[in-house]
Amino acid sequence: MDLAQYWSNTVSVLTIIGSLGLFIFGMKIMSEGIQKAAGKKLRQILGAMTRNRFFGVFTGFFITGLVQSSSATTVMTVSFVNAGLLSLIESAGVMMGANIGTTVTGWIVSYLGFKFKVSAIAIPLMAFALPMIFMRKAQLRSWGEFLMGFAILFLGLAALKDSVPDLKESPEVLEFLSAYADPSLLSRLMFVGVGALLTIIIQSSSAAMTLTFVMTANGWIPFEVAASMILGENIGTTITAELASMVGNVHAKRSARIHSLFNIIGVTWMVLMVPYALELITWFSVDVMGNVSPYDEATSHPEAIPLALSYFHTFFNTVNMLLLIGFVGPLVKLAIWSVPSRTDVDEEFHLEYIGSGVVNTPELSVIEASREIARFGKLISKMNRMLTRLVTETETKARTKLYNKVKKYEEISDRMEVEVANYLTKVSEGELSENLSIRIRGMLSEINDMERIADIYFQMSMVIKRKEDEQLWFSPEQRQALLDMFQLLERALQVMCKNLDVEDKMYFDEAFELEQLINKKRDDLREEHLKSIETGGYNVRSGLVYSDLFSSCEKVGDHVINVSEAADGFAQPG
Repeated sequence: MDLAQYWSNTVSVLTIIGSLGLFIFGMKIMSEGIQKAAGKKLRQILGAMTRNRFFGVFTGFFITGLVQSSSATTVMTVSFVNAGLLSLIESAGVMMGANIGTTVTGWIVSYLGFKFKVSAIAIPLMAFALPMIFMRKAQLRSWGEFLMGFAILFLGLAALKDSVPDLKESPEVLEFLSAYADPSLLSRLMFVGVGALLTIIIQSSSAAMTLTFVMTANGWIPFEVAASMILGENIGTTITAELASMVGNVHAKRSARIHSLFNIIGVTWMVLMVPYALELITWFSVDVMGNVSPYDEATSHPEAIPLALSYFHTFFNTVNMLLLIGFVGPLVKLAIWSVPSRTDVDEEFHLEYIGSGVVNTPELSVIEASREIARFGKLISKMNRMLTRLVTETETKARTKLYNKVKKYEEISDRMEVEVANYLTKVSEGELSENLSIRIRGMLSEINDMERIADIYFQMSMVIKRKEDEQLWFSPEQRQALLDMFQLLERALQVMCKNLDVEDKMYFDEAFELEQLINKKRDDLREEHLKSIETGGYNVRSGLVYSDLFSSCEKVGDHVINVSEAADGFAQPG
């Protein structure tokens, strides 16, 4: 091979890769645009996932068809399982629906990309989308991005079709493929592997499927081989969810494993049934839809095989869902068996991947952060109960254990504040609506106040420990007064946690009422305390510890009401 031929081949390969990159880039912009434009709706849809597995299938189909990315839906689902928003059984239905939803991409590409010259209107469509991108209203900007992505996607498809050479120019490729493209089971398995590998490399089943469509349209591979590759691409797409789950907890890993098992089981039975399935698809394509047979010469009817493959892809995923939806229970058990829990701690829900950018849509990222903050609130409530016990606990060993636990929770609260703040900072670097910006500022205020509450509780535990070391004692009246104050704080913290719950309504009247009760209780205790000091009613040193504790409780109440205010977006940037 001379230098000119080598250079020509290199340019051809780079042109194919660049065209594929343009297609993927267009799909990314289109997907992100529609996710931003429909962010609130997506949140509502995702909230309704928990009804039943059949509704979950519809939800997975709808969201994937909307955002044009099964990977986005499956990764999103893994995230929600990790956050405790979905159970494993509920996530299984969503995964099944996402598999059907991803076939919408095939229909769009095969009908618009091969039957019509959409690339001819792509540039005019960009001219229409361009002014929308620069508009002040975030919703219009998002729709502009969607249209721009749509145009770039089909420009990439047109470039891909032109860059893949005709087989007449590459007879050696035809000779190689003809040696392997026989109807045997071994050949089918080999091309299933090729399809899976192609998807893993490209990291997009839609892009891998489009490349398969282009190769069939240019006569590179026959219908049977392309069908096997499509099956392999269904296996390859599961690697995205598996990779996303690696930074999640055991539940996230199991959710991704369900998706893998569902696709692998489906491909296994379909590989055996391919000859019969392709006969059925050919009949449907020719006799029902009025298309040309996919077994005809590809060069004269380049759209024939892509259309038939779209029907095959939808048929496979729909039938597989219908066959396996009744076996969700065994699938979940198999996933649990294949991903065992190493420790009891692993069974708890934690957003340990926070900040890794698993969910890249701001609206959905905020939901994840809200869940973490709600969990933060529950941790703070536990600290209040620990301090309540410290006031009454007399056993030395139990008190030591409580001191250590309060210290541990204070350290956890420090880490949680840093992790959530870093995550929200990364989210805020993207394009946000005004409401979302206000919400993120409120969330930053919430975690700041809750971390301060944890600090105060830790300081109070040190005050109680100092009292113990100095052998100071509270009178029964002082002890009861502190217990009453902690009880008020417990009620206030419960209301705060309800206000932090993203699925619950707000309870601000109750929060403000409790804040006033805490303030009044502090004022009453201070007045009684001063009178007792004047009359010499109790030890001055223990009285100072007592005063420090009920004053600290009032400070906790101030931070608690700040959190409830911030939950409604009242927090102002500091």
